Amino acid sequence: MKVNSRPQNLDLVFDALASEHRREILYVLSLQPASISDLASQRELSLQAIHKHINLLVEAGMVTRKKSGRVTFLTLNRAGMRGIQEWVNQFQAHWDGGTETLENYSNTLEFKKQLKKEKP
Repeated sequence: MKVNSRPQNLDLVFDALASEHRREILYVLSLQPASISDLASQRELSLQAIHKHINLLVEAGMVTRKKSGRVTFLTLNRAGMRGIQEWVNQFQAHWDGGTETLENYSNTLEFKKQLKKEKP
C-alpha cells in the first residue's frame, strides 16, 4: 500500500464526488473493503467502467488498492476524506452564527448606498 505524502488536491476530490457511482462506491467502502469485481456486479457496471471510477478515487486519495493474488481489494482511505471535512468545517462558524447571510450582506450594501446619498 502506497502512502500519499503530498497535499491533497481538493479539485480531484470534488471531481471524484461529482459522480453518483463514485459516491456509492465510497459509501460501500466505508462499511467494509470490497473487490473491484464485487463493486462492478453490485452496481451493474462493466469492469472497464468501474476501473475508471476507482482510478479517479485512488488519484484523489480517497481509496486505496491492495492486490491479493488475482483479486484487487479496495478500502476507504479515511485520511483522504479529511481534506473535504476541513474545507467544509471552515464554514461552520458562518452557519452556526447566522449573522453573515446573503440577505444581511445585501442589506448592508443597501444601507451603505443610503448613507452615501445622504452625505452633502
